[in-house]
Amino acid sequence: MNASKSVSRTLSGGILSRRHFLRGLGACIAVPAFESWCPVTVRATGAGTGSLATTASGAPLRTAFVYFPNGAIPAAWWPEGGETDFTLGPTLQPLEGVRSHLQILGGLDHQNAYAGKDGGGDHARANGTFLTGVRMKKSATEIRAGVSIDQVMARSVGAMTRFPSLELTCDYSRKTGGCDSGYSCAYQYNISWSSETAPMTPEGNPRQIFERMFGSGAPGERAANLKRRQEEQRSVLDFVMEDARAMQRRLGRRDQDKLDQYLTGVRDLETRIQQAERFGEVRDPGAESPPGIPPEHSEYIRLMYDMLLLAFQTDSTRVATLLLAHDGSNRSFGEIGIFEGHHDLSHHQNRAEMIQKVSEIDRWYVRQFAGFLERLRTTPDVDGRSLLDNSMIVYGGGNADGNRHTHSNLPILLAGGGGGTLAQGRFVKHGGKPASNLFLSLADRQGIRGLDRFGDSTGRLTGL
Repeated sequence: MNASKSVSRTLSGGILSRRHFLRGLGACIAVPAFESWCPVTVRATGAGTGSLATTASGAPLRTAFVYFPNGAIPAAWWPEGGETDFTLGPTLQPLEGVRSHLQILGGLDHQNAYAGKDGGGDHARANGTFLTGVRMKKSATEIRAGVSIDQVMARSVGAMTRFPSLELTCDYSRKTGGCDSGYSCAYQYNISWSSETAPMTPEGNPRQIFERMFGSGAPGERAANLKRRQEEQRSVLDFVMEDARAMQRRLGRRDQDKLDQYLTGVRDLETRIQQAERFGEVRDPGAESPPGIPPEHSEYIRLMYDMLLLAFQTDSTRVATLLLAHDGSNRSFGEIGIFEGHHDLSHHQNRAEMIQKVSEIDRWYVRQFAGFLERLRTTPDVDGRSLLDNSMIVYGGGNADGNRHTHSNLPILLAGGGGGTLAQGRFVKHGGKPASNLFLSLADRQGIRGLDRFGDSTGRLTGL
């Protein structure tokens, strides 16, 4: 009996524990087979014509950005050796099985994350600058950052899928107001920004993500439930818009500005509903909805990675972000025997025992990422290649050395083949280039034209 039949029998019998779901999601969503979608995909995007977010074979080209907190121990992170004959360091050792699908990118910087005249707040700046490349306004109440690269991509390619982009987080508890040294918490708990003042709030509950994509209820019930929810949302939106128009005539100028900003969000929601409906009935993946947030953090992160894989495999979106934890996170890692806070340990002052513990935390995060890449590698895409072959996955952080709060030579990896456009299996030292240059080059591969600059870019990152 093959894996798909075995999974189908398990699902039809209704026997699926949380652990089975976590371990078997990749197999569950292989039914129905992706090959049946290929003609639709090719017709929609125009295979091999240099279309948006499409590989030369006609398969979707996906891009994801994964953020880990508090920098990394440089000596344990960076490989030794040359461009292709390198040896992975202790932190990246879990990636050995997928090293042929990696580019380890040295020499990428975010100069706008340095203090300058703004003083303390490196953790907030690390988060806020990572995908924007801009200097943020230091204020707890007046937010100003920049449009992030994922949202630049989503504006161009988002109409091709039910969701222009997905924003995920494993930081389910979020703060508001002021956080790091006078910076708004919005900088620290978001890496995706649709405008200078509007972060894209990420979702941290895997069940909510699953039901947003496929509807609530048991397998077989979701299509009807999703349609009912969309109709209810439309009714609510109609009421809100009608009420707002009546209210607008009675408001002062400043209140009208606030209402306009609110209504922009309402109209955006309406557009997203219309876009989701345009793609017709959603294919039910046949798996039980995941539980809420698992108690074990490794299971939680794996489940969020699986939601990302599921979104890419079903072509629900081609652009996504995943915030594993905000910079400055002080989570402890009892499951690997580390009970001190991560942030506290990152200020190790060159104490060997603390450095070792931070290295183990860094390696723990990489191990979760390696598992995600392996599942992408073994999941077939519509063109017979793997999802990893047809993806561009950035894994990195906005702090380099967490002890000194540096933002040069950032720990950044690029995984995946980009549909055949990326030269993998390399350790490349770029010698002090803006990380924004990398983002410009990824946007080029997404088929986005007319983007001459982004953030603090100085040009494209050559040699990818």
